[in-house]
Amino acid sequence: MIDSLRHLPPAAGSNGELAAQFTDLAPPLTARQAAVEAARCLYCYDAPCMNACPTGIDVAGFIKNIHDGNIDGAAYGILQANIFGGSCARVCPTEILCEAACVRNNPAERAPVRIGLLQRHALDNARFAGHPFQRAPATGKVIAVVGAGPAGLSCAHRLAMLGNEVVVYEARPKAGGLNEYGIAKYKLPGDFAQQEVDFLLAIGGIRIEHGRRLGENLGLAELHTRYDAVFLGIGLQASRALGLTGEDAPGLLTATDYIAALRQASDLSRLPVPRRAIVIGAGNTAIDMAVQIKRLGAEDVTLVYRRGLESMSATGHEIEIAKAHYVRIRTWAAPLEVLLDETGRVAGMRFEQTRIEEGRLVRTGGVIEIAADAVFKAIGQGMNEDAFNEPLARELIGQPLREGERIWVDERMRTALPGIYAGGDCIAPGQDLTVQAVQHGKLAAISIHQDIQQPAEAAWPT
Repeated sequence: MIDSLRHLPPAAGSNGELAAQFTDLAPPLTARQAAVEAARCLYCYDAPCMNACPTGIDVAGFIKNIHDGNIDGAAYGILQANIFGGSCARVCPTEILCEAACVRNNPAERAPVRIGLLQRHALDNARFAGHPFQRAPATGKVIAVVGAGPAGLSCAHRLAMLGNEVVVYEARPKAGGLNEYGIAKYKLPGDFAQQEVDFLLAIGGIRIEHGRRLGENLGLAELHTRYDAVFLGIGLQASRALGLTGEDAPGLLTATDYIAALRQASDLSRLPVPRRAIVIGAGNTAIDMAVQIKRLGAEDVTLVYRRGLESMSATGHEIEIAKAHYVRIRTWAAPLEVLLDETGRVAGMRFEQTRIEEGRLVRTGGVIEIAADAVFKAIGQGMNEDAFNEPLARELIGQPLREGERIWVDERMRTALPGIYAGGDCIAPGQDLTVQAVQHGKLAAISIHQDIQQPAEAAWPT
């Protein structure tokens, strides 16, 4: 946990000065800019941008509404497909999804319509009188949702819209999942994540119980018995280990732990900040960690990856953000040893140089040492085996739990156990994107609603 960094000095600067480093990454569009940008859209009949959106937002439709001055209509259309449209407008990798598919990406223009910023404009400026969606007549059914992240809350909202009652079980003190605890603070600044949760819950019919963790004080068998259906949106809670001696030394921790502490900090000036930091990883979380520690005042930040730049899972846009913050990116280097000082605290890392031979990553024997006051792991997360410590839960996964294994679901988000559904990062198919988790929850809610309305013998195919 972040306590392992308490020996480091606090961030340099006042809370106000530091908070100014964590405003929105991109400024919003003005009304005039939004109108001009919306006019660039060709409103394609078979819009490739819509097909590229995991939640199927009618992109051309909402942009046409913006062009016509109908901001509420634009926002309604977005939220109808994606109830987390506000956060997705900020965190979604539009550069590889809708904007990459935009027909304006042609040799003459090479500049897509700025769909993400237009989506943000619509949702930031909508003025609904109450919740825009009404609940259907009560079905008398009650569904349990485990996990109050984007997948779980998306599922809960759609179920409530369809007239069902929902009880959401969440381990942490706040709802929101990664939006609240895991996204870079400059992507979702302030209390935006909680505002979005409050808006979603305003539809009614959803109750959240905090402090309830699957496998600890919450049993799947009990939920399966008590409720008409169960949805699992438990994410990936276990951080992967480097497997090196000294991994538990003060000064070495997971990037997600630090990001969560940063997002929850009421006074940024009290956060411990290393002068020199190493981030190990190649995804967007690694970039988020490196950029944020730089913004807090770290002088030297090195991101290290065992393969080449072209193999990094972080998008090109994210990599450019890191470069703009003077994050040094060192590739072809695999962790070899944690270096400790005389007090047993982290003093740096030793890496072994790598290369590709006959399609395989191999170590070359060359050694690189990088001095650091702290090392942050961003090498991915996996399933928490404790969540599957009861017989019923073990039927969802292999035993023992293998690295990289997740819950299997069919195209309707059904698991191998009738009455239990799953979505988000914890399931096998997917790209670990917020927007995709939202879609999983929505699809699962529709499947659950349809299944529980049918006679028991017809609800599940054999």
